[in-house]
Amino acid sequence: MFPEKHFIISSLSHQHALSWARAPAGCLNFNCMLILLPVCRNLLSFLRGSIQYCSRTAARQLDRNITFHKLVAYMIAFHTVTVFLNRNSSLLPFVLSEIGNGDNASFLNPIRSNETNPTIVMFTTIAGLTGVAITLALILIITSSMEVIRRSYFEVFWYTHHLFIIFFIGLVLHGFGRIVRGQTEKSMNVSNPLVCADHFEDWGKNDSFCPVPKFAGNPPMTWKYVVGPMILYVCERIVRLYRSHQKVVITKVVMHPSKTLELQMKKKGFHMEVGQYVFIQCPSVSRLEWHPFTLTSAPEEDYFSAHIRIVGDWTQALYEACGGDKTEPQEAWQLPKLAIDGPFGTASEDVFRYEVVMLVGAGIGVTPFASILKSVWYKHIQNNQEVFTKKIYFYWLCPETQAFEWFADLLQSLEGQMTEKGMTDFLSYNIYLTRWKETEAAHIRVHHEAENDPITGLKQKTLYGKPNWDNEFTNIATKHPGTKVGVFLCGPPQLGKSLEKQCLSHSEANVKFIFNKENF
Repeated sequence: MFPEKHFIISSLSHQHALSWARAPAGCLNFNCMLILLPVCRNLLSFLRGSIQYCSRTAARQLDRNITFHKLVAYMIAFHTVTVFLNRNSSLLPFVLSEIGNGDNASFLNPIRSNETNPTIVMFTTIAGLTGVAITLALILIITSSMEVIRRSYFEVFWYTHHLFIIFFIGLVLHGFGRIVRGQTEKSMNVSNPLVCADHFEDWGKNDSFCPVPKFAGNPPMTWKYVVGPMILYVCERIVRLYRSHQKVVITKVVMHPSKTLELQMKKKGFHMEVGQYVFIQCPSVSRLEWHPFTLTSAPEEDYFSAHIRIVGDWTQALYEACGGDKTEPQEAWQLPKLAIDGPFGTASEDVFRYEVVMLVGAGIGVTPFASILKSVWYKHIQNNQEVFTKKIYFYWLCPETQAFEWFADLLQSLEGQMTEKGMTDFLSYNIYLTRWKETEAAHIRVHHEAENDPITGLKQKTLYGKPNWDNEFTNIATKHPGTKVGVFLCGPPQLGKSLEKQCLSHSEANVKFIFNKENF
């Protein structure tokens, strides 16, 4: 008989739905304020350079920016789902739902009757349209960010991630519809909600001290949270755009047998530190894609270089553009134009702040340590007495022998230099063929009398299988009591978890292992 009354009374069971929707909405605003900050690379580099002189521990936290970015994204997804579910069941109690039925000017519940079609509200209001837009954008961003898609179809991940522009525009405009309403300040002065909430039966009666409360749309608040980070990010993109138009000259292209492309470049005003990385764009391949590569040159050299392993469509296209598929050398004018953004700081910048250092690289993950070892070589040639580091333990894990080809020359030069200067104890290195076992390498034994290793050409013999990290950490702790040992890794997450666990288990009162991992 009374469908509208039945509709409104049923809302009593959902009287806390608005609170459950508003609380995640506040958390959503806070997380949206944070999500852009970890990807402001220039800001992080500036902070890293400023903080590391005060606190090495604090600076090390900035190396986890991508992990923090992912965690914030998960929270945004969680709070979006929470807000969405509760907004769809957000029916207000009976008395509050009746307010504004006369002139409809001071209503609290935007759903005025059970004849209201939610679909019409969704696609005819600012809040509805922007809500749909930001939800769809978020779904596409999250699904394309899964590891399997990001690794196999990087372009899909890259392009869909730029839907964040639609997400933030919709997020800012979402509140301008003022669909969320609150008691006006003037009404609160005469109808105190803390007092009148318990006397709602007497609202508006002549002898009541609680008049009927007046409601109006709340002003938008989200923009106050995100406008600051959005301005910072726009400045970040302006800096990147400026850098992308600075001229980059490719001085040398080296095609290594292991299908690794080495680019040696020069750029006016370019200054780097060991272990840093840059983003490279090749307009002839794609004007939108930027890919990170660790610098393999040393700060002492008059050029900067990157070694690029050919593993995907973009790297294959760059390889061909540089003449990798041709037998004759390319002329300088035939080489593609490149844009460089960076350099940016990483954990490896701190390597010379430790007296004892462990460097662990897996496959192409050895690239940041090429820069470090080159810099060590130059420092000793120049008789630099300010080198704080006294001992380096270098571990290189490779599945096959081909990966050694481009790096072996550097190790041979460094080995010879250390021998000439009587500093053979400064660098200890161990190279592991992880997919080989001692039994499989038996035919190599015929060379065991040779002075140099038959695979790498180094005096240090190649090892087979995987390192026993427990023994390695125990030996280093025994040899260097009372020191802080910096452990630096560029490799897969599984190896990172193993080494971090070893650092924690072997850190004692007399020795401390500090774990650092490359993240970009």
